[in-house]
Amino acid sequence: MDATVNRVWHLAARPTGFPSETDFELREVPLPEPGPGQVLVRNDVMSVDPAMRGRMNDVPSYVPPFQLGAPLDGGAVGTVVASQSAAVKVGDTVLHGLGWREYALLDAERVRAVDTAAAPASAYLGVLGMPGLTAYAGLLDVARMRPDETVFVSGAAGAVGSLAGQIARLRGARLVIGSAGSAEKVRYLTEELGFDAAFNYRDGDIRGQLKRLAPDGIDVYFDNVGGEQLEAALFRMNLHGRIAVCGAISQYNTPDATGIRNLSLLISKRLTMQGFLVLDHWSRREAFTEEMTGWLREGRMRVAETFVDGIGNAVEGFLGMLRGANLGKMIVRITDVV
Repeated sequence: MDATVNRVWHLAARPTGFPSETDFELREVPLPEPGPGQVLVRNDVMSVDPAMRGRMNDVPSYVPPFQLGAPLDGGAVGTVVASQSAAVKVGDTVLHGLGWREYALLDAERVRAVDTAAAPASAYLGVLGMPGLTAYAGLLDVARMRPDETVFVSGAAGAVGSLAGQIARLRGARLVIGSAGSAEKVRYLTEELGFDAAFNYRDGDIRGQLKRLAPDGIDVYFDNVGGEQLEAALFRMNLHGRIAVCGAISQYNTPDATGIRNLSLLISKRLTMQGFLVLDHWSRREAFTEEMTGWLREGRMRVAETFVDGIGNAVEGFLGMLRGANLGKMIVRITDVV
């Protein structure tokens, strides 16, 4: 290891509306050295996720907000280059929570070894990581999807939505419908991922498009978007339908967004709408990993990843993800190891 400088992204300003590059600053800091019980990891890939946008606001939430002038963080997979721990060896590939930097100094108990012979490093940030478990637990445990039901997934070409729709299909849904933001993505959902139908929400008349594609109504809605799509889905929900609220990306950058006007349908249709966090479903990780690795091994689960190369382009990857520039999981590839 010949590096002496570590490049780390910091939050320079709290975004108002859609973030800009000036809200971030890439700083060079001395490369840290591990102390007793610590490891130094060279990050190979890092994740950019919609939830990071919420942490840029100074408001209470389920995790503390990013602090002004402080480093950002997030999921990353990297190679251990120095270790003062008997449990973690130099050369191990590990998953951890200190992305947005080239090198991460961590206590050894804060990293988890992953097998890159079984799956590429990026998979542990996507299909075999938090997005995969989010899709699995949200659909099966929160929305309690049953075979022969009609499932609608918004943001269906993204990291979580693309997996949730496929899980619904593999678990026996009668009809799987997805929404996306371009004709190309709509084709991807139906021709590559096996969705029964999909529509481009940018074409407008979301309620009408849903009525056409789901004439018998929707039993389960996996919501990644909120806003207009949630409102349209409420009109199409069947009696005793279930809505798993995973995200609301349509509203993250619009602080004056209009509220949902038809929540009274929760009463008349006896609907269940529940928000959830993957943090509450770690107990499902073993079952999820076993079933997902089986689907991958059998070629029944398709995975899309969009890569942006270089730590210097991490903000570009983050902003692109917020704009919907990605198919599947957006990954920042920091080294050429993977």
